Amino acid sequence: MTKIIWMSDPHFQANGTIDGLNPRVRLAAAIDHMNAHHADADFAIMSGDLVGDDIKGDYTGIASYLAKSNIPIHPMVGNNDDRNGMRTHLALPPQVMPDFIQYVLDTDAATFLCLDTQKLGSHAGEICSKRSEWLAQTLDVRRDKPAYIFMHHPPLPLHLPAQDEIMLENAGQFLDLIGRYGNVKHLFMGHVHRPTCGTVRGIPFATIGAVSFQAPAPRPEWHWDSFAPPAEAPHYGVLYLTDGDVTLQYTQFCSYETGIED
Repeated sequence: MTKIIWMSDPHFQANGTIDGLNPRVRLAAAIDHMNAHHADADFAIMSGDLVGDDIKGDYTGIASYLAKSNIPIHPMVGNNDDRNGMRTHLALPPQVMPDFIQYVLDTDAATFLCLDTQKLGSHAGEICSKRSEWLAQTLDVRRDKPAYIFMHHPPLPLHLPAQDEIMLENAGQFLDLIGRYGNVKHLFMGHVHRPTCGTVRGIPFATIGAVSFQAPAPRPEWHWDSFAPPAEAPHYGVLYLTDGDVTLQYTQFCSYETGIED
């Protein structure tokens, strides 16, 4: 059995708040909770949107928080991240792609592919030809293992109207590619700040709420100019994987009030 902690979208800022939320307090609470209750996990994955706008300050700051974890935390890139900043300030696996923050983590029982879906200059995502070629080659040589894919941008509309505007743009090509591999068992995506689950072309998927602020439910309808985080507590995921079977437990690690400043 492999046990993984899945976090996403901390939106860390070394200073200040996000609409009255202190993201440093939320991230510290998540790591403290994980250390207290899930230190037996094999590793953690943080699926993108790590920081805010201060590239050097925010990455330096989040690195000091991640260093307090009792298990390795593998960071991924989201639409708000900076690849050079991540390479300079964060610990990345040695097998990361030269031009992208894309890599594979292998265990004896399974393989975990952490994709880079960033499209420069856009909040939407993409998988370019180089990243697609890497993905195909990586899956080709691991056909005998269950494969689990982590990515920031969902490759399908989730009936979350505002978020669906900024999903993976070339989703059809991506799904065509992974559809050739029967060992792809599950997709895990961040970006939308809400938990959803389902199947796409027969492959199960899940999204997750953010370590920082949550996105509103799709009804009442909202748009980006009317966006207001709801009073919902953050959570992370605890994943148990055994012989291709998956259990995902969404775990509240603090109250909504934690990190809210008047």
